[in-house]
Amino acid sequence: MMAFSLPLVFILSLQWEAWGSFLPLAYAFAAVPLLELFFPPNPRNMDKQTEEMIKDDPWYDRLLYMTLPVQLIMLVLFLIDIQTKSYDTFTMVGRISGMGLMCGVIGINVGHELGHRRKKFEQNIAKCLLSTSLYVHFFTEHNYGHHRNVATPEDPASARYNEILYVFWFRSLFQGYRHAWMIQGQMLKAKKHSFFSIKNDMLLWHLIQLMLLATIYLLFGVNAFFAFLGAAVFGMLLLETVNYIEHYGLSREKISENRYEKAEPQHSWNSDHVVGRLLLFELSRHSDHHAHPHRKYQILEHHDQSPQLPTGYPGMMLLSIIPPLWFWVMNRRVTN
Repeated sequence: MMAFSLPLVFILSLQWEAWGSFLPLAYAFAAVPLLELFFPPNPRNMDKQTEEMIKDDPWYDRLLYMTLPVQLIMLVLFLIDIQTKSYDTFTMVGRISGMGLMCGVIGINVGHELGHRRKKFEQNIAKCLLSTSLYVHFFTEHNYGHHRNVATPEDPASARYNEILYVFWFRSLFQGYRHAWMIQGQMLKAKKHSFFSIKNDMLLWHLIQLMLLATIYLLFGVNAFFAFLGAAVFGMLLLETVNYIEHYGLSREKISENRYEKAEPQHSWNSDHVVGRLLLFELSRHSDHHAHPHRKYQILEHHDQSPQLPTGYPGMMLLSIIPPLWFWVMNRRVTN
């Protein structure tokens, strides 16, 4: 349930202005990294009997389903707050960063988890969550592009060795979006569907996102409209920063002209730091996720051969925004 602590902190922050509006940011990037200094990483895997018991426990799925109404409620509260009150720039930035965290941590992160499920209704929940960050194309590019091309030059979401975060942002954002349309076009062509077919998932969900934007503008006004855009961009950059730290400097060996070695745990950075794992639905056990993309979050495992991050995701994200410090900490780990 710890993942739902962020919405509670966000609601609390709506009661305050100035520095109080930055409470979600302080929680995610000060309190959580500080806690992870005191709680050592836990690489232990559950035994097979326990794994079988919780793998199909419906409550783990229900927690994910609950995030959609929670995310929509937080978005409406945010929009009403911006519509009905007048804030100075400092407080407005705090409000947007708080909603942006909701977009990244709840919207995109849970959208990512459910996007790997095989059930259609779970995939649709994933797309609804992703749409709250205007990032539904991630579903197509991530599942059919990133997981195939991870840790290769063909993957825009895999950070190169010595690549600065801010350069990576632009490359991953724009190339990932272009790749999503290319993948969708290939899928339509393979099944002999028209570009304007209902089967064009990218086109359909772009229309839905445009409808969302129009609804926000008409119901909540121009200030709320631009505040939402700011929060969505914040959520996108959170996701791309996570992408940056998950595969930085790692590469798969090319075994033939058109083939790379299979994606294994050693091609993704892993973090067993407990607080970040709980806050992010085990996202930081990323090595196992790439080795077994359809494995549910509650049974992801530690692999001894996977490279380990020195701290959890929130702390590593802070480190990544200071490139010289990031390179000093991480480059020796890549080469080792």
